[in-house]
Amino acid sequence: MHPLFSLAGKTALISGAGSREGIGMAAARVLAELGARVVLVSTTGRIFERVSELKAEGHDAHGFVCNLSERAAVCQLAAAIAVTLGTVDILVNNAGMTQLGASESFALFHECEDADWDTAIERNLGTCYNATRAFLPAMVAQGWGRVVNVSSVTGPLVSNPGEAAYSAAKAAMVGMSRSIALDVARFGVTINNVAPGWVATASQSASEQQASRHTPLGRAGTPMEMAGMIAFLASPGASYITGQMMVIDGGNCLQESKGA
Repeated sequence: MHPLFSLAGKTALISGAGSREGIGMAAARVLAELGARVVLVSTTGRIFERVSELKAEGHDAHGFVCNLSERAAVCQLAAAIAVTLGTVDILVNNAGMTQLGASESFALFHECEDADWDTAIERNLGTCYNATRAFLPAMVAQGWGRVVNVSSVTGPLVSNPGEAAYSAAKAAMVGMSRSIALDVARFGVTINNVAPGWVATASQSASEQQASRHTPLGRAGTPMEMAGMIAFLASPGASYITGQMMVIDGGNCLQESKGA
């Protein structure tokens, strides 16, 4: 393997990796195939099923259950990982949007409930902040690190009715990372964002499937296609890229008319 893409000797933490068909699991698999030891985190015990699958494929994988929206729990997670596995070199902030056992609220802004707004911000932006704040100092201290946020085209570039909170959170992830990039660049740490468009995960709705057929490529993206960019941004080959947002939407944002 070319050293520009080898992650041998690195430890990567991927949040929101509980779903077998999700971006988190795809990212974990690709990072592991590139040589990284992977640490998977989700809110439920199904994370251990994903760990078992990766171990069966011959990868060094570990799992933790943690609600990343609870700051104290994230601090405990970081301490536990530091003791058992050492420094996390690569952090993939994929948690957010959908959560097993928790419904997602869609309401026009002037009709939305304050509690639903707070939950969406906490689930998408709060988890990203909590994890980055917990694991970034060790990267700075060792003089090397990669943070990759899974944002979205929704918020930074486009939006949908009833998704003001989600859009605000995903746009804020990108804005936050730009400032962090300036803070930590001199310490050899980079932070970037992946912005998926339509992706064929288990949580994709029928209307989203229909919309994806009208992209220039005529289909939704796959979790593995998102994982490819995540892995690149985590690699030594991306060492001169920081504070950026990489759009992976099949060219959908390029077209003014998105109808049939």
